Amino acid sequence: MSAQPKTLDQIRADRRFFGHPVGLATLFFTEMFERYSYYGMRALLIYFLTDKIVNGGLGFPDSKAGAVYGVYTSMVYLLCLGGGWIADRITGKRHAVLVGGILIAAGEFCLFVQSEISFYTGLVLLMLGTGLLKGNVSVIVGQLYAPGDPRRDSGFSIFYMGINLGAFISPLICGAVAHAYGWRAGFGVAGAGMLIGVIQYVIFSPYLGEAGLRVPSTGDPEKDRRQKRKAIFSVGTGLAAFAVLGFMAATGVIQINAESIGDIVGWGLFVISAVVFSWLLMGKGWTPAERKRSAAILVLFIASALFWAAFEQAGSSLSLFAERSTHRSLFGYDYPASWFQSVQPIFVILFAPVFGWIWPSSLSACCSADWPSPFW
Repeated sequence: MSAQPKTLDQIRADRRFFGHPVGLATLFFTEMFERYSYYGMRALLIYFLTDKIVNGGLGFPDSKAGAVYGVYTSMVYLLCLGGGWIADRITGKRHAVLVGGILIAAGEFCLFVQSEISFYTGLVLLMLGTGLLKGNVSVIVGQLYAPGDPRRDSGFSIFYMGINLGAFISPLICGAVAHAYGWRAGFGVAGAGMLIGVIQYVIFSPYLGEAGLRVPSTGDPEKDRRQKRKAIFSVGTGLAAFAVLGFMAATGVIQINAESIGDIVGWGLFVISAVVFSWLLMGKGWTPAERKRSAAILVLFIASALFWAAFEQAGSSLSLFAERSTHRSLFGYDYPASWFQSVQPIFVILFAPVFGWIWPSSLSACCSADWPSPFW
């Protein structure tokens, strides 16, 4: 008979991991290996898509390869919304993270198989798995701390360091393996990393106690059951419809190409964003204060969209530039272009402590009586 998991209060009182709950280490390594898998695969993706078939690639033109990359990266983040909804209605966050990790590992190993259908299957599994894991693991981190716990911010900083550590080492390892043994071997190494992350998550999950273990309840058991049944039906219907479309596309019944999917996703996101913010800014029932807050969110939303659109060029157009237009020889060793993907995370690792020290001091100074506040 298994022991009862520790309560949230017991978990939150733990200080064995650098003054933090030891469960933070479990989540640190889970996210580190997930990001290792994601950034290792991302560092190789555009090269694999554009490389000649005789060299083990798919031989896509740059435009098609960019469209595939764009759809993949956008859906990875967009599906976090669905992953959070599934966790809140069906699985709970802990089980969503586990299933997500398994799907990611399976997706990476599908990329290892020499088949275009297997490749697209792997991308879909990676998108679904990341959608389930990425958002929910961050929520579990937050649950390790009571409201107002001063350790929360530093806990997330430690967790974020795991993200960048995985992002730093994966292009180096996966890129070197792909450079020596082929693209698919690089994807296999990325999958092995996620598999290690899943294994350690299962072994050390008892340190998380009840964090993320329960499905949020409305307080009405019957209503909870109805919600769960509806959610399962909705997810099942969506997956079945997607599977039918995929089968029809694979057998040639319908014609779908990467460029058209990219256009549909791009315009769809634009229309959804426009409708949501129009409702928030001009819809009835909002107070003037709420409209001002929505306007502020819109400004941040646009700035964030522009930033991430530029940032994700690192894995597509800038990667092609690095491969085709840069000198990549050091001490007689011609290193792979994918190694450039490690530059950004190492800067984060090096300068995050510096800005972490500067930011509180600057904020305190600018909000003191001697400085006009930037917020009002």
